Amino acid sequence: MQSRNSRLNSSALRGAVDLAAVKAAGEAAQKAEQTRAERARQAAAGDGPALADYPLVLDVTEDTFESEVVQRSAEVPVVVDFWAEWCGPCKQLSPILERLAEEYAGRIVLAKIDVDANPLIAQQFGIQGIPAVMAVVAGQLVPLFQGAENESNVRKVIDQLIAVAEQRFGIVGSGAGASDAEAAPRVPADPALEAAHDALDRGDLGGAVQAYRNVLSERPGHVEAKLGLAQAQLLQRVEKLDPQQVRADAAADPKDVQAQLRAADLDLVGGHVEDAFGRLVSTVAKTFGDDRDAARLRLLELFEVIGPDDPRTVAARQALARVLF
Repeated sequence: MQSRNSRLNSSALRGAVDLAAVKAAGEAAQKAEQTRAERARQAAAGDGPALADYPLVLDVTEDTFESEVVQRSAEVPVVVDFWAEWCGPCKQLSPILERLAEEYAGRIVLAKIDVDANPLIAQQFGIQGIPAVMAVVAGQLVPLFQGAENESNVRKVIDQLIAVAEQRFGIVGSGAGASDAEAAPRVPADPALEAAHDALDRGDLGGAVQAYRNVLSERPGHVEAKLGLAQAQLLQRVEKLDPQQVRADAAADPKDVQAQLRAADLDLVGGHVEDAFGRLVSTVAKTFGDDRDAARLRLLELFEVIGPDDPRTVAARQALARVLF
């Protein structure tokens, strides 16, 4: 089993955003935890269906979203595929997702949402284009990617998601790999780092920022603490923003660097990684002096949130180099 440090190379974890974007986070997480406890009680008593008895691919509507996605996410990572009948790229991506859901045999569940039939869910998730793929784990929203991807890339994202679900939330689904994962030796917990993670999970962003800084004050090169700090600072920056106003300001004046920084933060939190990176690369290209430096530094911060090895980060670094040099 990999260490937690290597697990944090997953863009899925660092892109995790509280399900408050869809429902009140506390309510969702509480329901997910209650469901997990009830399933455990039923399993112990031999009462009720086992997780393995549930379908691996299912169509979800606004009426069934709570039970099929939020509550089920207490037991297994739920990958959410936003699609529509008229969408050509969706017809390429959806079969890949369905095939992998079957192959992973219970380690994930695939929930398919037709955006035309369920516009409210798409609106609440902030879906701006399809196909779009997100996940829900223990009542938390995890943006994955937007647009069609090949099977190799999709498999990597799902592997990362499964690792995050197990290490961060203790959720392993019902697949054959679950027992192996449970049998693997656990990495000893770092109390200072766990305190920072716990603060972030509770939504105590100020406490999380300080806790990660405490770790870094003693171990400046600690990779996981640096990544956690970047995520906490990002969420702290967007916490009180008005998304509509931010986007209006950014559209009204492309040369307003602070407006572009705020819009890029919202893009990233919403799972639109390429949009966030592209916005800041464009801002760097249009500006000079302190403004250019501010945009460049913010872009480097967002690289930390997504991870240096992510293909989107690699591509954006190349684009940044081209406009700088």
